Amino acid sequence: MIYLDNCATTKPRQEVVEEVVKMLKNDFANPSSLHSFGLKAEKVREEARKNLAQLINVLPSEIYFTSGGTESNNIAVNGFVNKNKRFKKIITSKIEHASLYDKFLSYRDFGYEVVFLNVDFDGKVDFNELKREVDGNTALVALAHVNNEIGTIQDIKELVKIVKEKNPETFVHVDGVQALGKIKLNLKDLGVDSYSVSSHKIYGPKGSGALYLKSGISIPSLVIGGGQEKNLRSGTENMPGLAGFGKACQIETEKFNEEQDHVKKIKAYFLENLKNYIDDYKINSPLCSSPYIVSLSIRGTRGEVILHSLEEYGIYISTASACSSNGVHRSHVLEAIKLNPSEMEGTIRICFSKDISKNDIDVFLEKLNQVVKDIREVMKK
Repeated sequence: MIYLDNCATTKPRQEVVEEVVKMLKNDFANPSSLHSFGLKAEKVREEARKNLAQLINVLPSEIYFTSGGTESNNIAVNGFVNKNKRFKKIITSKIEHASLYDKFLSYRDFGYEVVFLNVDFDGKVDFNELKREVDGNTALVALAHVNNEIGTIQDIKELVKIVKEKNPETFVHVDGVQALGKIKLNLKDLGVDSYSVSSHKIYGPKGSGALYLKSGISIPSLVIGGGQEKNLRSGTENMPGLAGFGKACQIETEKFNEEQDHVKKIKAYFLENLKNYIDDYKINSPLCSSPYIVSLSIRGTRGEVILHSLEEYGIYISTASACSSNGVHRSHVLEAIKLNPSEMEGTIRICFSKDISKNDIDVFLEKLNQVVKDIREVMKK
């Protein structure tokens, strides 16, 4: 099997699996219980909090565990909008993940002015437009650090500077799901108010994530109940998931440079050799994008047909975000960067990982060449 859909999810590390199994079989207590067995689980939870905090350079007390990136985004957006109720304008971009894009759309029904910033052909947000749009009525600006479809990396530090200069009371939330473990993160340096992350994008288990919330900021909760996570996210914690997430963060801190170098080489090798196998294509990912993502439009083909043809050889890719691939609509991200209909139709997304080798790339390119030839032959008829 050659798995190239690592933006959708990653294969958990063996050490992570062992931590998850250990919590399920042995240390299964509720961390809120007062007895020593519960205290043992609580220590695991706090160790996970510390490991994530170290990975993104924040305080452990600023980490709030959730079920994943989507919930973290919803908690942040809902919280900041409700906290800044007197302001009726919120800003995001035209290329956001559905958990931000659709959430922002929903606020139109409540009388909010919702601004979707334009992006250039590389998916970069128009900061001049941002400067014009942020005003005294702006409650929130929210963007992804790394785009999940084309890999664009936004200049978050500059974004925060622009927003806070125009209105210090405007909150800045960043979706960091595709950034965690993929680019070096120092949230203190970026200056964001909140930042969402997910475990299963960094070789951890699904169903675990977190929200960073800057010290001194409090927001209303979406979920009311037992008061877990300092009342921000009530509900008994997913301890097997948190144990695995914590282990994944620990290893990511230790191996970041080594694995980053490997993936950069794999992406470069793929791009260098692609032209030897395929013609009439377009790379949609910008030059300085995430090393883990390549968006590729192959003209005269259909991305979905390529996907299903490759899976017959045990090769797995995607056409767009896995969180929205069940729909029949075109990618709003590809529309925003001005791809024409035929380019959108022929787009696939290739996402690398620490486990991919140059030999895997060779096999993938050989099969891709074969599949593309077959599809083009059929589409000519």
